[in-house]
Amino acid sequence: MPEYDLVVLGGGTGNIVASAAAEAGEDVALVERDRLGGTCLNRGCNPSKKLIHRANVAETVRGAQSLGIDAAVEAIDFERIVDDVRTTIRETAEAKAERAREHSNVTFYQREGRFVDERTVDVAADDGPDGDRLTAETVVLAGGSRPMVPDSIDGTGETSFLTSDEALWLSERPDRLVVVGGGYIAVELSHFFSQMGTDVTIVGHGDVLLSREDSDVAERLTEAYREKHELHLGYSATEIAEFNDEKRVTAEDDAGEEIEVSGDRLLLATGRRPNSDTWDVSAAGIETDEKGFVETDEYLRTSAEGVYAIGDVAGNFMFKHSGDKEAEYVVGNAVNGAEKPVEYPGMAHAVFGSPQVASLGKTEDELAGEEDVDDDEYETGTFAYDDTALGSALDDEGGFAKVLVGDDGEVLGCHVVGPEASTLIHEVSTAVAAGADAETVAETIHVHPALSEVVQGAFRDACDVGLTGF
Repeated sequence: MPEYDLVVLGGGTGNIVASAAAEAGEDVALVERDRLGGTCLNRGCNPSKKLIHRANVAETVRGAQSLGIDAAVEAIDFERIVDDVRTTIRETAEAKAERAREHSNVTFYQREGRFVDERTVDVAADDGPDGDRLTAETVVLAGGSRPMVPDSIDGTGETSFLTSDEALWLSERPDRLVVVGGGYIAVELSHFFSQMGTDVTIVGHGDVLLSREDSDVAERLTEAYREKHELHLGYSATEIAEFNDEKRVTAEDDAGEEIEVSGDRLLLATGRRPNSDTWDVSAAGIETDEKGFVETDEYLRTSAEGVYAIGDVAGNFMFKHSGDKEAEYVVGNAVNGAEKPVEYPGMAHAVFGSPQVASLGKTEDELAGEEDVDDDEYETGTFAYDDTALGSALDDEGGFAKVLVGDDGEVLGCHVVGPEASTLIHEVSTAVAAGADAETVAETIHVHPALSEVVQGAFRDACDVGLTGF
């Protein structure tokens, strides 16, 4: 049985830990059945945003006429777009694998793996029935997540459908796409396919898209999507079926009213679930919660001695950037013996639809639901893109920033919907991480004219500072 200093399970965020441990001189086993880079590189963030960039360019060209520029999208080479992104992603993943194989302190097992005992992992053989069993004093589980297909939808066993794993790599553009779901995957991929020329219908069980975002932001985004797509919100999909090469979705609202929508392709974007079951964590004595996420303490240690968990499988945050930060902590704790509790100062996220959405901290609904927080204990500030010099030139009606500020000046939340929201949020993220209060952001000199004035305007509104003129 091969023994290592460290066994890392999962080649996404886990690759960061394996690389750092190997550089520190530890003998490392890295187990990943697929390409290195994990979901983010191969089936998630990276390819989707590269594809969405093409969609953004097409959308900009289509909107050029409103700015007095005569331009048109005459053709879209969908197959080339997907192939270009696929090639870039594959080359990046293969380069990662080559570096892992060449490192003298790393043994890369590109195979299936599962726990069979405490800190003991069975790794499937390349061929034949017998694989290897790996053991180490320390194991880091970075096992990731996968698309979730709800049991409540009938017909999933008989009807072909896409998840985000497959939707990114279609060689032929659908003419009509039905998307079941209303979260970030549904929002982002609906934008991509729509700008490629697909007619998109969205069926979501919430009253708005992105229902976990601040309600004002979610309502603005839903309004924008209603202008571009066919929306059926407040409906839960109950059945999918296939007739004459068409996919049909039956959905029902709370009152029992049914609708049917159809398209030539169907995307189920109904969330993700942790891969704790595929790694058989129970065999190692690793406890999970009711949703299957591995439970960790403040040091990212699991219930099993010597086993840490990071990234999607742990469920603290299901973002690549949070997983990378957890990887840094695990390198410090598991490799360097730092024993430092994990912190997520200024944690933000973004949704790359059209318009973009970015968020940090609590939403107003979350604050309203807290028993110890009254309405008079925080201030709300908003500011529209149209009220800034540059923002008004973007022809983006309705975009805004919204901030929630405690009576002590603490930044409780910041939410942006509009162009470059994913970039604008970082000013606030940095301020929060540095311990700055809301008035500091409000009174910091901002470049004029720049989109960052949208964020500053919201803070000035909340803090009631700044000159306005006539």
